[in-house]
Amino acid sequence: MAVTLKDNLTSAYFSAAHKLYSKKARRRIVAYVESYDDIAFWRTLLEEFENEERYFQVMLPSATSLAKGKKMVLMNTLNTAELGKSLIACVDSDYDFLIQETTATSRKINRNRYIFQTYAYAIENYHCYADSLHEVCVQATLNDRHLIDFNAFMERYSQIAYPLFLWSVYFYRQHDTHSFPMYDFNACIRLHDVSLRHPERSLEMMQKEVTRQLNRLRSRYSRARSKVEALGEELKNFGVTPETTYLYIQGHHIMNNVVMKLLTPVCTALRREREQEIKKLAEHNEQFRNELTCYQNSQVNVEVMLRKNSSYKSLYLYGWLKEDIRKFLEEDRL
Repeated sequence: MAVTLKDNLTSAYFSAAHKLYSKKARRRIVAYVESYDDIAFWRTLLEEFENEERYFQVMLPSATSLAKGKKMVLMNTLNTAELGKSLIACVDSDYDFLIQETTATSRKINRNRYIFQTYAYAIENYHCYADSLHEVCVQATLNDRHLIDFNAFMERYSQIAYPLFLWSVYFYRQHDTHSFPMYDFNACIRLHDVSLRHPERSLEMMQKEVTRQLNRLRSRYSRARSKVEALGEELKNFGVTPETTYLYIQGHHIMNNVVMKLLTPVCTALRREREQEIKKLAEHNEQFRNELTCYQNSQVNVEVMLRKNSSYKSLYLYGWLKEDIRKFLEEDRL
């Protein structure tokens, strides 16, 4: 019997309906995250592992209130039988990855295979990955010219911050948040205005602040110096080197007081350069105004672009995260 057009359409309809039903039948794994800003990052990671059998739903930890944050995620996951079956927790590491077994929270996070952590201090550190910063500037300004070596700058920044960072982690491991609190550390390693002609000057100013604070700590806590130096060797196992320190420093600080201090003058210069080019090439005022308006309407705020940046997938910490998810899903099938 000949197959009619109606038969083909009917078959296609049922095929499409079956696909829709299959998606609904997939196992759902809920991933609790700390805040709205975290959803996109974890969605980008977890969607790589979705297939015909499972999918992830990334959401905030409470359906009954607006409460957010790391404590809320852990509180709503650690005491439930669903954790690991259809529920996982996805959190910023903060210092918990580096201080390992020294606090109750760090023990829970580092031992529980259903809790996934950023390894970097926070998601903001991924957005600030040095290899991706030129791309952020291009997307924000539509100008692909290199004005500064972001990798070299962030490496040097990290090298300067590194010895003071070790002291910060040391005190946190001692449950001491008073001798050298986070805000004192951040105050020493923030950048002031960055000059594109002499970007090294902002690092030189930071070096002076770091040296002053180091001398104070070494003098006041001289007995701890050898322990702090030994901590540096231990932290190599967690990916911390003098060149990668910025990945483990408080994420909001790195984004707001370091990277944005760097990107803002770069993007300002790139936009001005493009506008001058438009003015030079325009044949008359009307063409200049039209082209300038078109260019300005195509720009994106650099801070928005940085927060949406996802060009961090080559970062070794992201590779660790992917491996954790892969192992979890493999063990789940056994």
